[in-house]
Amino acid sequence: MEKKLTFIDLFAGAGGLSEGFIRAGFEPIAHVEMNKYASDTLKTRTAYHYLKEKKRLSEYYEYLKDDKIKKEDLWAKIPLNLINSVINKEISEKSLKEIFNTIDKELKGEQVDLVIGGPPCQAYSVAGRARDPKGMLDDPRNHLYKYYVKFLKKYKPKMFVFENVPGIMSANNGDYLKLIFDAVKAEGYELKIPPNKTLNSKDFNVLQDRKRVIIIGWRKELNFDYPNFKKVDENYSISKDLFNDLPKIKNGQGNLGVVKYKKESTDYLLKHKIRNPLVDFTSQHISRPNNENDLEIYRIAVEMWNNQNKRLDYSSLPPSLIKHSNVKSFKNRFQVVNGNGISHTVVAHIAMDGHYYIHPDIYQNRSITIREAARIQSFPDDYFFEGSRTAAFKQIGNAVPVLMAEGIAKKIKSMLK
Repeated sequence: MEKKLTFIDLFAGAGGLSEGFIRAGFEPIAHVEMNKYASDTLKTRTAYHYLKEKKRLSEYYEYLKDDKIKKEDLWAKIPLNLINSVINKEISEKSLKEIFNTIDKELKGEQVDLVIGGPPCQAYSVAGRARDPKGMLDDPRNHLYKYYVKFLKKYKPKMFVFENVPGIMSANNGDYLKLIFDAVKAEGYELKIPPNKTLNSKDFNVLQDRKRVIIIGWRKELNFDYPNFKKVDENYSISKDLFNDLPKIKNGQGNLGVVKYKKESTDYLLKHKIRNPLVDFTSQHISRPNNENDLEIYRIAVEMWNNQNKRLDYSSLPPSLIKHSNVKSFKNRFQVVNGNGISHTVVAHIAMDGHYYIHPDIYQNRSITIREAARIQSFPDDYFFEGSRTAAFKQIGNAVPVLMAEGIAKKIKSMLK
């Protein structure tokens, strides 16, 4: 068998980027992630991939079906070194040596082909800078790229993929991006951003308008250039192709565990491996409860969007429904997912409330479920997010869409091969 290309995933989150690279045929050496819930999700997904390879996937599905089986029981089914390769630590001067030691044990002297990942984006995001009185200039996360560079220095991968929000280009008047470029070049790499500055997930079969800066770098002697990504133009929509087979539920209804599909799969779900044709259920199709005030706003917002193609302006609501004094900054906080097209960007704030992601079906009258948010991010239906409902939403909002990651990974693989 041909040896698989290997990668290390830094600031790995719930593993959207990693999942795309695994789909493209890469093998993970290690994931480094400081959040406990996201690390647990990575361990559970590591168990999935191991059991799939060993043709024992029924054991994984039993875990999803039976809430008496603990995650630790699932993890115990796979080699300990694979569980330990998910390193639940903050990357810092204090932890770096221990992280390196763990990775070195997995590598056994072998070469790493690729480093992927991106530091937390809040410090670079336009929204984050707007909320902070100092524009996030004092935020220590601005300098996490230095640790990314230390991994390049130690493991000398052939290539790397550094993902972040578009705001990284303007953060501190572009100085942070220049610092990143200078530090990486000093370690013997060339690197570039896309010709149009960002890549958009909708061009990778994802039913979501999500722009990201994807910096790709390579060792200077490889003499590569930024890959050309061909845009995909498929005419799919959220309601008809992405949500259609899930049970119709009201606010506060659903299940964190097993939920049976209500309809046959759609072409989109099968083509892009979101729904497995051999399994008749998914999980985590559960929605938030809402008070009657919010539900009335949802009804108004959905009717406006579905009938007039107009977004709700919070300040234009009847006074009895307005509960926030600052109507200007709250102006577009209630937004309907476009059922006849693709979704707007899913962000981590979905963990706080669902007002920005209202389901387009007025009869269900609710915000989207964990599983619907995961599908918008193109996660497969057997991807299980550990932790509470809030923790799951946060992991999904912070993730790189799987299909976008897979598209990038396929190009990287063809370059390295």
